[in-house]
Amino acid sequence: MKLLHIDSSVLGPHSVSRQVSAAAVERLRQANPGLVVTYRDLTQTPLGHLTGLHLAAGQGAAPDPSVRDDVAAGQLVLEEFLAADTVVIGAPMYNFTIPSQLKVWIDRILVAGKTFKYSPAGVEGLAGSKRVIIAISRGGYYGAGTPMAALEHLETYLRGVFGFIGVTNLEFIPADGIQVGPEHREKAVAGALQAAGSLNAA
Repeated sequence: MKLLHIDSSVLGPHSVSRQVSAAAVERLRQANPGLVVTYRDLTQTPLGHLTGLHLAAGQGAAPDPSVRDDVAAGQLVLEEFLAADTVVIGAPMYNFTIPSQLKVWIDRILVAGKTFKYSPAGVEGLAGSKRVIIAISRGGYYGAGTPMAALEHLETYLRGVFGFIGVTNLEFIPADGIQVGPEHREKAVAGALQAAGSLNAA
């Protein structure tokens, strides 16, 4: 079994999403002693934003020298994702959506012919065999019926993205209200860590 662990928060040890994603990975590691874990910190090894040169290379053109290394890095990222049975992602909310570092990673794994394909019947996801666990942290409260619900573009976006490539075994571990006050943060973190530590083994 192979697990891919992705972190995207810029806050380092102060990050809630990093704490919770690490707890999720540790829970799965303990439950599956033979688990092989690959870790990628998107803030320490950032990928470049897509350009026309990247897209040309993706269509079969020889990579321009200015993007050759980044194209190779993007291919490695895709291979890591394809090889993983389980993916654990730490995803904080930044300005109502995902960090740009995570968006760049997503741009490298949503590849026609690899994780989805077009057919006469429409789009078909090709990553349906994977389990994806996402630790999300939000400064406020964005649930249905709350005043800020219309600005929730973190969980909703990630549900759409992974649903598009066929993932049905998708789990979210939320930590909400972490900027509301110390008590709210403590409660949110404790609840998320408990949920991470109680994940099903498989």
